[in-house]
Amino acid sequence: MNTNTSSQAILPAHLDCFYGGAWHSPLSAKRVETRSPGTGELLASVADADAADVDAAVAAAKAAFLSWRITAPRERGNLLRCCAQVLRDNADDLARLDAADCGNPVAEMKRDVLIAADGIEYFAGLAAETKGETIPVGNAFLNYSTREPLGVVARIVAYNHPLMFAAVKIGAPLAAGNVVIVKPSEQAPLSALRMAELFGDILPPGVLSVLPGGRACGEALTCHRDIAKVTLIGSVATGQAIAKAASAGLKPLLLELGGKNALVVYPDADLDKAADGIVRGMNFTWAGQSCGSTSRVFLHASIHDQVLQVVAERTAKRHRPGLPTDYATTMGPLVSKAQQDKVLKYIAIAKSEGARLVLGGKVPADPALANGYFVEPTIFADVLPSMRIAREEVFGPVLSVLKWSDEVQMLHDVNDVEYGLSASIWTRDLVTAHRAAQSIEAGYIWVNNSSQHFLGAPFGGYKLSGLGREECVEELLSFTKTKNINVKLD
Repeated sequence: MNTNTSSQAILPAHLDCFYGGAWHSPLSAKRVETRSPGTGELLASVADADAADVDAAVAAAKAAFLSWRITAPRERGNLLRCCAQVLRDNADDLARLDAADCGNPVAEMKRDVLIAADGIEYFAGLAAETKGETIPVGNAFLNYSTREPLGVVARIVAYNHPLMFAAVKIGAPLAAGNVVIVKPSEQAPLSALRMAELFGDILPPGVLSVLPGGRACGEALTCHRDIAKVTLIGSVATGQAIAKAASAGLKPLLLELGGKNALVVYPDADLDKAADGIVRGMNFTWAGQSCGSTSRVFLHASIHDQVLQVVAERTAKRHRPGLPTDYATTMGPLVSKAQQDKVLKYIAIAKSEGARLVLGGKVPADPALANGYFVEPTIFADVLPSMRIAREEVFGPVLSVLKWSDEVQMLHDVNDVEYGLSASIWTRDLVTAHRAAQSIEAGYIWVNNSSQHFLGAPFGGYKLSGLGREECVEELLSFTKTKNINVKLD
């Protein structure tokens, strides 16, 4: 492997397509540059897979499926546990690679690696749980159902947690007996390629494929007749395009899409803890690039000014943009110049619509960050529900604070967006907490907490935030199909 001393990251030795247990140059010979969003420097030139590469990878995966599907569940689980351990053994190197490639702070990227390892182990332990049932239909018959794997599964993942998404999303389908093709984000593909290097000697050839590429690759995976299921972590627009393309083949989908998540603080809440929850829930560490960020904060009028001041102070103290490969950095850059421009545009729109800038709102002045795609942590107050920053997903470090006094109107405003991924409620009153949780249209709700996930708890959204649930047994079973068998006994 080559060491890039500027980024402090060890690059993967292979930058091509991985399928059939081997590395292959893209059949079109096309390659794309990937640059570090923290410094702007060139990291590598990576294969740009297209439909021809997808055809080759799917053929190899189909061949591997014939034997993987009948591999004993315990053996599949054991191999997945080996993959999890390899991730832990290489956590520091993988974290530095992700930090250089996607821009998130290296300390957080190491946590991502460990979360991925835990997730793979979780599904390894569930490999034998794809069970059927016996159904009583009378003494003359034995009627039972079985669950069978779907076949070749495509998992298209996002750039904000490159290694974590690429690794943990193979757990459920592989445990259930499927084979998987991972398409990493074209903006941060390097750790998925390194993952293929690490897992290539563990998993049988063809069981795991990694195809770096852009839109052409994603479209080919979605439309391919031999892809049994398509999953996405990405934007609403991409999810809608995939759903439309997959409808011709009636492919099942699993989509985790955008969010414009609300955090509601009632006047009886522990205000100190609520302020911490607001700062943590915005995910400033990832420059706000998180589908689950609670980017809309609803503060009751009686505590609004007090909490807003504390949130601004703690945000400024805890989250200063810095180079992502520095372990002292607590907030990285945005992933690209285009994303930086988009965030700055939303900041300008917020000002023009009358929102009050409380913190940040510009590119950092530090000359050490001049070549990266940074935006300061930004907080707006006096935000109205009709403003664009209160309705549209910015996917950047922009927090909108809204003041409320009437609970019925507030809950209406919370729900009056197209998204419904997560929400956070802060109150000491049990009745209030349950009433709000039942009223808010979101798939994953915290009470007196924010941002934290729990293995086994189903994660997924309502409305345009997606389809299906992940991180739980339901995800495992979604990669199976049910067959009923009736045996006449006489």
